[in-house]
Amino acid sequence: MDGMAALGIILIIYGILVLGIAYRKPQSIWRMKKIMFFIRVLGEKGTVVFFDVWGVAAIGLGIWLIVG
Repeated sequence: MDGMAALGIILIIYGILVLGIAYRKPQSIWRMKKIMFFIRVLGEKGTVVFFDVWGVAAIGLGIWLIVG
């Protein structure tokens, strides 16, 4: 396995974790100052959408690195 494939796998795992945070909303993470700032600026739905886009982008980039 080369370095790009390993990075791709890490990005896929990262994207899955981000999507998990967006949908499960664990209070220990959801109450962090940075996420509270996102909620204040974007609203709760906007923050979930932001995490969705970020997670799907990470998964897509990871797949692209593995396949490419």
